[in-house]
Amino acid sequence: MPVGIIIGTHGESARELLKSAEMIIGKQENVEYITFVPGENTDTLIAKYKEKLNLIDSSQGVIFMVDLFGGSPYNASSTIALPEENMDVVTGVNIPMLLETLAMRSGANLSDLVDIAIRAGSEGVKSLKQTLPTTNENEGEDDL
Repeated sequence: MPVGIIIGTHGESARELLKSAEMIIGKQENVEYITFVPGENTDTLIAKYKEKLNLIDSSQGVIFMVDLFGGSPYNASSTIALPEENMDVVTGVNIPMLLETLAMRSGANLSDLVDIAIRAGSEGVKSLKQTLPTTNENEGEDDL
């Protein structure tokens, strides 16, 4: 079984991120999500994470992918992951990060997947105009 992934975000984003990823690359196994809604706290989230941990195979490790560094989903997952050698938390979850991590799970260990997630998440952030090729305004003009 591949490394387990639990996505945790404020609101319904985690569910929608997983649905979007599965729309692109197909149904995924050993992946769960939790939502953080008004009225809940870190203790509520810890209980939700533990419930999801019981549903996945954690023998190869678990990556918690959360939205914000220092946010409640991060704090709750960190409480669980910090004492465990085969668990880690990656922040800034987005579609490119999730897709690349899911796609690479079969051939990568936990540490490699954390690196893949961080790289893919960062590289997935781009500006349209900054990605366009630059042209030389003087191109084609004769030198006088």
